[in-house]
Amino acid sequence: MDDPVLDDLPDEAAPDGDAFRVEFVPGVTPDKWRRTWLQRLPDLALDLAPVDQAEAVAHLRDGSASMALVRLPVDRDGLHVIPLYEEVPVVVVAKEHVVAAFEEVDVADLAGEVLVQGPEEVPEWAAVATADARERSTAMPPMTAKQAVSVVASGSGVVVVPMSVARLHHRKDVVHRPVTGVAPSRVGLAWRVDDDDPRLEEFIGIVRGRTERSSRGAGADGDAKAGSDAKAGGRHTDAKNKGTRKPGATQDRGRTLPQRGGAPRRRSGSGGSGSGGGGKGGSRRRGRR
Repeated sequence: MDDPVLDDLPDEAAPDGDAFRVEFVPGVTPDKWRRTWLQRLPDLALDLAPVDQAEAVAHLRDGSASMALVRLPVDRDGLHVIPLYEEVPVVVVAKEHVVAAFEEVDVADLAGEVLVQGPEEVPEWAAVATADARERSTAMPPMTAKQAVSVVASGSGVVVVPMSVARLHHRKDVVHRPVTGVAPSRVGLAWRVDDDDPRLEEFIGIVRGRTERSSRGAGADGDAKAGSDAKAGGRHTDAKNKGTRKPGATQDRGRTLPQRGGAPRRRSGSGGSGSGGGGKGGSRRRGRR
């Protein structure tokens, strides 16, 4: 599976038999962490590889990969998992679709649309979809995100994906809009509980944004404990801050996680919301000028 993120890998990062292998799922961009790794650890080869979600988890378990940047949730049995960030879900539609006229839509507005992915992947849509739309969606064959976008471009349906995935597979004949009422997509870093490779600590430190000195001074045990705590519920919020949220952040089981992307803001000086086609339960579409 090719990925443009890796096209500019420098010669010294070429994978070899002793390279530390980190896999990542579509939409995740680990290039900034790769650059930091090369600056701090130029003598330690890092092998970054794009894979599908199922492959990432399987490769962790069989030992062919040391770490993986995956979309949550995953089966945590035998794994440590650190939640990293959340992504805004978007709906991808054909350029001529009515949704293209709005800044964002609510999932209820998509009740009559055919989802070109399994309804179980977007339970919020399944809960409001019409019987006909659910039946036609269930009949859709399994397909990759890239294939789904191609089908959407033909006008045969819509697909709901994280914003980064929509950008990865963007084409001129489709557009994407944030969709409310659908849970954000969470990205996390996973590794095996029985792996004591010291390079794990280095990569965790880089992803966590530690300085080189603090990264070398801190052990991976603390992060492993954080991963284990996350499995058990992970309530790490300070008691005095309980129930509060920082602006621009969302909470995940007591954690405050940054949110990537976000609903587009209106251009300065724009007027009120435009009107659009009604949806079930009342339309929440915001018009575009």
